[in-house]
Amino acid sequence: MRSVYFAIARLACLTIPLALALALPAFSQSAPQSDIPVVHYKAVPTWPKQTLGDKGVPAPWNFWQVTSIAVEKNGNILLMHRGDDPILEYKPNGDLIGPWGEVKFDHGKVGGVAKKDRNPAASGYQAVYGAAGCSNCGAHEIRVDPQGDVWAVDAPGQVIYKMNPSGHVVMTLGTKGKPGMTAHNFYMPTDIAFAPNGELVVSDGYGNARIMRFSADGKLLGQFGHRGNGPGEFQLPHNVVIDKQGRIYVSDRDNQRVEVFDASGKFLSEWDHVGALSSLIMTPDQKIWAGGVLRDLDGKALERLPGEGPNARAHGGAVALNGDVYLGLLDGTAEKFVRGSAD
Repeated sequence: MRSVYFAIARLACLTIPLALALALPAFSQSAPQSDIPVVHYKAVPTWPKQTLGDKGVPAPWNFWQVTSIAVEKNGNILLMHRGDDPILEYKPNGDLIGPWGEVKFDHGKVGGVAKKDRNPAASGYQAVYGAAGCSNCGAHEIRVDPQGDVWAVDAPGQVIYKMNPSGHVVMTLGTKGKPGMTAHNFYMPTDIAFAPNGELVVSDGYGNARIMRFSADGKLLGQFGHRGNGPGEFQLPHNVVIDKQGRIYVSDRDNQRVEVFDASGKFLSEWDHVGALSSLIMTPDQKIWAGGVLRDLDGKALERLPGEGPNARAHGGAVALNGDVYLGLLDGTAEKFVRGSAD
């Protein structure tokens, strides 16, 4: 029964991948299937727990595109989706605590530009507003910084919100509803990461093709990258994470690679042929979940999650201090994997 609900969600809201397939053939190509083993992880059969109906029995339902998941400093889980109450808080065991935070996201959505309509020098994406939208379509990424504050990316809203641990907005990067390529304007931003020196690093990815560095109080310090396929260039900088040395890792999704930069934005290296990754997660022990594959900081594949491969379906996710992995999928589901024996 649950699969029926998921299928309905796909038909109702997954028009974006179809548009992208028309606009960007490379996006839909999977990386070659590898022999990366499943070593330490098992999937939790149903996470989060199903909601109970008014008769006290499980009521199967799905979220409206789960775009990202974050782990709060208190250990609870924040799930971001594109329906009403776009951020929900859960206990690690899957029990719902309730809606979290005061942010509502833009009704617009990110869509593809058909190949016949695309300027090769421009972005292959556009914001679509009006009747094509949904209540919180702008919800794109959620992250928790080392201090425990929560950051939420609103791609078509052109802003990134900083909320304190109680869910109140305390700072906003970008200018709501005003796209651009200035120090104060994004064009469909995708992610945010936190450097060890306190800097904020933003991937301004769907409309622009740049990485921006901000001070902790939101002042622009620098930016790097432009559209292209060469070293230090991007077609879609979709996710960004930073290691303890300050190195910046960017998933250039449409070029199916991860690019590595120093703290100032100097290109260092790239991991090519890793698939069209939408999700990067830095682990506490300084490894990176690139989609469903765990890699060291040189890009070497170490293991994978059950059912996940190089071109994992995850759009965003998080890892808890105990190693548990949470992934959000655009089919309206979330997945949890626990560390242990894979047998």
